[in-house]
Amino acid sequence: MSSEQLPKVVVIGGGTGLPVLLRGLKEYPLDLTAIVTVADDGGSSGRLRDELEIPAPGDIRNVLVALSDVEPLVEELFQHRFDTGNELTGHSLGNLLLAAMTSITGDFVHAIREMSKVLNVRGKVLPAANQSVVLHAEMQDGSIVTGESKIPEVNKKINKVFLSPADVKPLVETIKAIRRADLIVLGPGSLYTSILPNLLVQDICNELCSTKAKKVYVCNVMTQPGETLGFKASDHIKALYNHMPCAFLDAIIVNNAPIPAPLKKKYQVEQAQPVEYDREVLLKLGLEVIEDQIIQYDGSVIRHDTKKVAKLVYSMLTSLQGKTNTGV
Repeated sequence: MSSEQLPKVVVIGGGTGLPVLLRGLKEYPLDLTAIVTVADDGGSSGRLRDELEIPAPGDIRNVLVALSDVEPLVEELFQHRFDTGNELTGHSLGNLLLAAMTSITGDFVHAIREMSKVLNVRGKVLPAANQSVVLHAEMQDGSIVTGESKIPEVNKKINKVFLSPADVKPLVETIKAIRRADLIVLGPGSLYTSILPNLLVQDICNELCSTKAKKVYVCNVMTQPGETLGFKASDHIKALYNHMPCAFLDAIIVNNAPIPAPLKKKYQVEQAQPVEYDREVLLKLGLEVIEDQIIQYDGSVIRHDTKKVAKLVYSMLTSLQGKTNTGV
């Protein structure tokens, strides 16, 4: 099958959740595009963003590695984080390489393209914006918190999030990818700080409302302190819709497997609990509910099952193709 004939999938997000899904999806015959937030302001990313005035490279780095097809040692090298050396402490080599390539080429997007070649990346990686952006949150008490890393720390209920500059523009390639997509996947990832920053780019928001592609949200398995404490699955959807001019989603993927009691207890200490999927409310919101056991355990940490979620996403494409073939 030629690249033009491959099903076109766009995945939108950031943080640690997006690479998990991409590692699974890259094993399927897909024309894959990842649209990645650049609102990170913590750690190495934040320092490079402020010092060099470039978009935050950290989430981009993790996505490049997730989609790479290189020897494990090269991947480990790209992800290596210095723990000594004064100014180098805390920086990952991949972030520094992206910053260096941006300096050489004069453009962050060009730098990503060149690093994609070095890492033999399967698919295309695009930043949500080709400039530095700052994420802000308006809390329910009316206070404003500035900075992606600061928002969860204040541990208040979030009313809405917004970007500065407000008129940030996406890449032309991003708009083309959304318009050509057969399926668009949001998440998994931190709702307010990894997923929504992409949708706050106005042109991306508008395209998601107008595209005919099927759009699915991969719901988080656990709530997150400072972001989604007490949220059910439908609350995630409502928060997304509160930032959009339309109810744009067609489906939601949720976990239906119970969490073992010892892990539940561990997460309760961190003020996190399993996300309840309130099926009836989701159906009233007009969503197709796709439920399965989509979790795996990394020691004492709960993660999305890469292979299972990727398989569910790919099966949605098969279903779409079946409808097209039968003229539905």
